[in-house]
Amino acid sequence: MKLSIIVPCYEEEKVLKKFYNITTEILTQNNYNYEIIFVNDGSKDNTKNIIKDLSSNDKKVKFASFSRNFGKEAAMLAGLTFASGDAYIIMDADLQHPPSLIPEMVKGYKEGFDQVIARRTRKGESVSRSSVSKLYYRLINKFVDVELTDGIGDFRLLSKRAANAIVKMQEYNRFSKGLFSWIGFEEKVIEYDNIIRGEGESKWTFSKLLSYGIDGIISFNNKPLRVTIYLGFFVTLLAVLYVIFSFFQKVIYGIDVPGYFTTISSVLILGGIQLISLGVIGEYIGRIYYETKRRPHFIIEDQSIERE
Repeated sequence: MKLSIIVPCYEEEKVLKKFYNITTEILTQNNYNYEIIFVNDGSKDNTKNIIKDLSSNDKKVKFASFSRNFGKEAAMLAGLTFASGDAYIIMDADLQHPPSLIPEMVKGYKEGFDQVIARRTRKGESVSRSSVSKLYYRLINKFVDVELTDGIGDFRLLSKRAANAIVKMQEYNRFSKGLFSWIGFEEKVIEYDNIIRGEGESKWTFSKLLSYGIDGIISFNNKPLRVTIYLGFFVTLLAVLYVIFSFFQKVIYGIDVPGYFTTISSVLILGGIQLISLGVIGEYIGRIYYETKRRPHFIIEDQSIERE
């Protein structure tokens, strides 16, 4: 079998050589027939030049470099598109995805599993971050049509047929965690302890994580739209009950001057609900807008491989 290691890179100049040395040592020790595909996602540092140097010195190293930053989702799709192996492993270059798990993942593949998934434990993380993550997965699993597991991300081995299924899904707004779950196939999960990033800085800011979380909720279901309908009916029911209550109050006690608090409260509550509903609808319309444009997921500026 031939193993393709797919490595999305964005400003990873401080760890690339270390990642390459550790990974190639493990691959060589196990006598794997392999290729390493680095996908440079429009890095502004020296990442591209380092990757090109590695490629020129090692025929098993290939690369594709984007014309700008298109995001990790596009980088993973490019890697899966360019890879020529029988099995594909997607992993980050920051060494938080330990290369030492590669032999165990390959073993799972040889046992017949189409997806061998590395699940990260929360050991060593701050209580606040761990709690927020657990809460997020509890909430998102109530909304989405696929099952997402805390600690499971992009670090996994895919068989060729599983990878082909992912590549066939050409939607512009991609959420790979959901796509990996949606395609199904037999899965095996391997757990590993959380690893603190050794070099460089994480590119995942709070705003990016929040945006990614919203993508996860919107990308795989229409439940938020259904919730707005239920919310509309609920508010309408409350309004009808309020009108009936006010009518009988006027009949029994007579007409008095309308209260300022009641007016302001109803305007603010109804206005807030309307804005939230419009925002949810707008998210779906925006995604439809981008899908209809049919733009490419990425643009290649430089590469050492060709699509098959």
